[in-house]
Formats: sequence, C-alpha cells, structure tokens
Amino acid sequence: MNSDWQTYLCNQHAVILNNCVLHFGDISAELSDTQNKTIMTDLSHRGLIQFSGDDAKNFLQSQLSCDIREISSEIAQYGGYCTSKGRILASFLLWQKNQSVIMQLPASLVASTIKRLSLYILRSKVQLTDISNAWIRIGVAGPNISVLTAEFCKSANNSNPVIDKEISMLHVANNRMEVITSIENAPAVWERLKQNASPVGAACWDWLDIQSGIPVILPETQEAFLPQMINLDAIGGVSFKKGCYPGQEIVARTQYLGKLKRRMFLVHLTTTETIKAGDALYSADMVDQSCGNIVNIAPSPCGGYDALAVIQQSSVNTCNIHWQSLQGPTLKIKSLPYTLPV
Repeated sequence: MNSDWQTYLCNQHAVILNNCVLHFGDISAELSDTQNKTIMTDLSHRGLIQFSGDDAKNFLQSQLSCDIREISSEIAQYGGYCTSKGRILASFLLWQKNQSVIMQLPASLVASTIKRLSLYILRSKVQLTDISNAWIRIGVAGPNISVLTAEFCKSANNSNPVIDKEISMLHVANNRMEVITSIENAPAVWERLKQNASPVGAACWDWLDIQSGIPVILPETQEAFLPQMINLDAIGGVSFKKGCYPGQEIVARTQYLGKLKRRMFLVHLTTTETIKAGDALYSADMVDQSCGNIVNIAPSPCGGYDALAVIQQSSVNTCNIHWQSLQGPTLKIKSLPYTLPV
C-alpha cells in the first residue's frame, strides 16, 4: 500500500493490517451497507502488474488462458495463468492502458507471478513492472453507482473501461466499478465519492466478488484447480480458439474429451469458526477423501459466511457437503448469477 495513501486512510478512521483495510469501525454495519446501500472501498489488497514493450501482447497470448487479442482500451477480461499441468497459479483481471496491459490480482501473488513469467521472456521485448503503489483503486458498488461515476466520466455506465487524463473507470460486474487514479488525485476522488457512498473494508468487496461468482486464486489455493473447476470458462477467462499456452492441452482435453467432475458453487455456512481458503470439504459418498475445497470466503451480512467452493458435482447432487469433516457445518448451495457451460 502506498504510504501516503495509508496515512490518508488512517485519518479517515480505517483499520489497516498487512496493507489491507479491515474496516472503518463497524464491520457488521459495513456488511449491511454493502448489501443494501452504495459503498466504496480501497482495493490496495489487489496488486497491479504492468506489461509494456513491443511484444507484450504476443508474450501474454502465449502464457495466459484468455485471448489477449480481445483486450483493448475499451474491453477488459478475466483470465488465468496455469502450470504445464493446467493447474491455476493465478486468476486476474486484464485491461489495456495506453500501450501497456495491466493485470490485477491479489497483492500476495504479484512478486511470484512476475518472477515466474520473467523466466519465459527470453528475447521478447517485454518489461514486467509492479505498479501496485503507483495507482490508487477505489471500488464502488450499489444502486447509486451510475450517479456517482457520472461525476467523473459521461461514459461511466458502459460495461467497459473508460480512460481519461486523471481517472480510469473499470466496470467489473453489475452495479460495480473501480475508479483508478493517482495518489495525488486520490484524496479528492475519495471525498467526492464519500458524499454518496459509505466507506467499507476489503472483506465487503470480497463478498461482492463471491456473490458475482468471480474466483480469486490465493497462495493457499495455487495449483489446486483447473480453470474450468473455478468456472473461469463461464466468465470469459478461457479461450478454446487461441494457440498454445502452459497447460492448454490439458485444459482443452478437459473441455472436449472428459466430463468435468468438479465445479465451483456459491455456498453459505452457518458457523462462528474461522474458515480459510483451501479448507477441505467432505461428503458421505467420499468417506476416504475430500470432495472439494473452499476457494474464497467472506463474512455474510446475514451471519455466518458466504463462499465459493469447488465441489464434486456428484456429491452436490446426492449428499450434504460439510466443512472440515462429516461432523462439520453443512454447506447450503446457492444460485450463481451465471449459467455454467454444459
């Protein structure tokens, strides 16, 4: 987190731990506001990698699951970075700013992703730069979003990135935008947004991602899933028409030759225990092994937790799913906001 920005947020009564805004004083009230009102939150817990140079797009096309040719200054895209075995190392959102491509992913994965991708640059004209502290991102969500964002840009209600001299606006889901600006401009933007939106902690934005069915790979879940297991194909993050990339053969084979046994579900758990990404799930039909894992988790405004979880589809159809053991809390399966590919 940019140190000047951290100081500003602390003066706004933010409670910050490990570069992440936990809350602004009352997390329960903030969760309620997230469900019912217009909210705003700092997104410093998400990092940024800039890919620049003449070969940047061609390089990324050879490394990522999405089709980079579809990204422009007007179109953003979700995607995944896989191992040679098709297992996801990182999920992200990509967009273009000027001649560079920007990748947004958890801040905890920025350094390792840069290190691994750098191994494959060879003679390509590509520069990878951690720009996480160069730009301030403010997430805005709720019923008044179009009114708020219209203050900054006339085209802010479009479902595409909007770029101007001082502010970029990125549409990420229904009634959700990211306002991206410089550290010098950020306090003024925050104050303008705060006139009609309530500041909340990062967990509230994570909860909105969960409700939207958008998976976020964390260090605890690296290499645990294929792209289709976390529904990346359902949100446009996998292209089956592009050329080779690490893991492409296995991802394509899963798509065309085999029935996918595990998918990601939106679930609710009623418990006061601490639940973490990567935690195992169990069902009576798979006594000797786990039937799935938690992908992302956030406190629910209704109590307990909402989560995204990859689960054996046969288990979901026939059994109750439990957290940590067959005696653990039962998961309630909820509806995702999109249709899964057959």
